Amino acid sequence: MTLNLAVLLEESAKQRQEKPALILKDRVLDYTGLRDAANKFANALASLGAKRGDKVAIMVPNVPEFVVAYYGILNAGAAVVPLNPQLQGPEIAYHLDDSDAVALVAWEGILETAQKGFEGADGCEHLVIVEEPNGEGAPEGALGFEGLLRDHPAEFDMAQTMPDDTAVLIYTSGTTGRPKGAELSHFNLFFNAVYKADNLLKLREDDVGMAILPLFHIFGQTTVMNASIYKGNTIAMVPRFEPEAALRAIQNFGVTAFVGVPTMYQYLLRHPNADDYDTSSLRLGISGGASMPVEVMKAVEERFGLVILEGYGLSETSPGTCFNRSVEERKVGSIGLPFWGIKVKVFDENDREVPHGERGELVVRGHNVMKGYYKRPEATAEAMRNGWFHTGDIAKMDEDGYFYIVDRVKDMIIRGGYNVYPREVEEALYEHPGVAEVAVVGAPHEELGEEVTAVVAMKEGESATEEEMISFAKERVAAYKYPRRVVFMEELPKNATGKILKRELARIEDETRA
Repeated sequence: MTLNLAVLLEESAKQRQEKPALILKDRVLDYTGLRDAANKFANALASLGAKRGDKVAIMVPNVPEFVVAYYGILNAGAAVVPLNPQLQGPEIAYHLDDSDAVALVAWEGILETAQKGFEGADGCEHLVIVEEPNGEGAPEGALGFEGLLRDHPAEFDMAQTMPDDTAVLIYTSGTTGRPKGAELSHFNLFFNAVYKADNLLKLREDDVGMAILPLFHIFGQTTVMNASIYKGNTIAMVPRFEPEAALRAIQNFGVTAFVGVPTMYQYLLRHPNADDYDTSSLRLGISGGASMPVEVMKAVEERFGLVILEGYGLSETSPGTCFNRSVEERKVGSIGLPFWGIKVKVFDENDREVPHGERGELVVRGHNVMKGYYKRPEATAEAMRNGWFHTGDIAKMDEDGYFYIVDRVKDMIIRGGYNVYPREVEEALYEHPGVAEVAVVGAPHEELGEEVTAVVAMKEGESATEEEMISFAKERVAAYKYPRRVVFMEELPKNATGKILKRELARIEDETRA
């Protein structure tokens, strides 16, 4: 049996030849054009010597060329290594070397850093530059993406890869040590996208999605790109998340499904000109990547008239693992039920299952779990103890089998011997009408070990004092949980996918306190 993830595009192109596949402002690429471009790039890679099992890196924002390169690489039998376009030269070199990438496809807008990274890598042979409109094009020594497409035919015999062959090497955020590459197979990603599209999102052929999550991240790849391409949907592309750009795309292209992280919903909710845009086409909101505060979910649903279904996954799980399947079945605040064919449990520190309602580490087993960390057998063995992938997330399960993420194992604060789960304190502070964003971190304390600190961003025009916020929390959580210190910021630091950077907040808090 053979399987290549690129079959998603090939089959949709057969059935929906002239239907728009990708839209970026006034640029439209139909399914035939997208398939032909991917085939041309596969031919180009083959002419450069790329073969089955090779790795090719993409460092491109949410523009059509990302999708073309992605499916072209898969077509050729190689594996995709998606990289964040915000990486700097030494980071790029590390990822290229660690992944054994033979080529780097980079956006002209980041040419200087891409060149530094490429030149700093040991084994990467080819630098391909995706030209910007009115840009200068590929420099000497690099190849132009458009030139490669022009020089190669649109017919390509798709490489016959096996279901367990690596399709994507996705790098984790590196919360401990340097980033690790999670090997996701063709079957991991194929089944995750198809099952999600048909059974969870219940996408219709006339749906219009929006690529506003970065496609270099597995959430955007599976839930937006692969699921939408499989269903033959149109994808409106937004290169970089900006609330007004998102609202404009929803209005102009009739976006029906919005997939994002909680902070994106918060920005849309708070945007002063949101009422100027027609967002009535929206029917479905999907949230993941981090837990959405319950108060935020209620406010977004009321404001935009849609239902938000929350799910859970990680880079190592392709990513889908759990999901709230419908408005009738959902439990607000939970991550829902496991996907079909996936086992999820809650273990204690000795890898024994805990009773319903008790907290422990969420572990996963099933068709969504990665092959392992590339070239890291010890890290793989540690994460896959006793045949279960250990997520590092603290969770609990209720009597109906619904799971709730309480916190990250590494985010937990131990104050005077008591475990404080930051999300619980954050939920309490989100009830304050003036709070826009909040994150709770632990600060070193001589006697208690750690002290609870809240970092707060207020809504525009709102203000509060440290004493007021402490008092507000004190009325809502146990005495050992409420923050003894509150730091105010205009905006909390986030990574490219919108997750709040708690390590950065802890560092800032340390410096402020010092």
